[in-house]
Amino acid sequence: MFGLNKEEIKLLSKIDTPRKIQNFINSIPMNFEDETLFSPRNVLKNNRAQCIEGAILAALILRIHGFDPLLIDLTANKNDDDHVIAVFKQHNHWGAISKTNHVTLRYREPVYRTVRELVMSYFHEYFTNHDGKKNLRSYSNPVDLKRFDKFNWTTSREDIWYIAEHLVKVHHFKILNKKQASTLRKADNIEIESGKIIEWKN
Repeated sequence: MFGLNKEEIKLLSKIDTPRKIQNFINSIPMNFEDETLFSPRNVLKNNRAQCIEGAILAALILRIHGFDPLLIDLTANKNDDDHVIAVFKQHNHWGAISKTNHVTLRYREPVYRTVRELVMSYFHEYFTNHDGKKNLRSYSNPVDLKRFDKFNWTTSREDIWYIAEHLVKVHHFKILNKKQASTLRKADNIEIESGKIIEWKN
């Protein structure tokens, strides 16, 4: 199945709901290296993942259980990092699985009617801790990872940067204009303090 071996199939077959997938992704230690983009097999082998690696693994597990393997790229302004989430549709509503080391930008319940509605649930908390500025600026439509099956993205020994490169190239929808951006209120001090909480220490 998707190039996986018996041990991998046995493990991932047990993780059969979006809730369980998020719990599993949370249990994987954070990958603090910027120069990797592990395939799902290498994430399992190395037992670490950063945001896009976690999202790709989550998409694979969703696929095993009958969902499409979908990613959405969230793009920030120059003050912040972009973020990638695995999204799924359940009960005719959108939800998201997310790998992050912080309190914010985490799991989203499948209660959002549209992709934009789901994305906008991240807007308020997408801020930088040093200045409280809100930085989310655009998002992509869901990208189906089945388009990369010919590259064996699930089990590749090499880094799978072509997925990240594709996410950068696809059309993104702007969330706000310059006038709106100029009047954004900064996050409160208590929000900034909560944003400093991390799950995994480097």
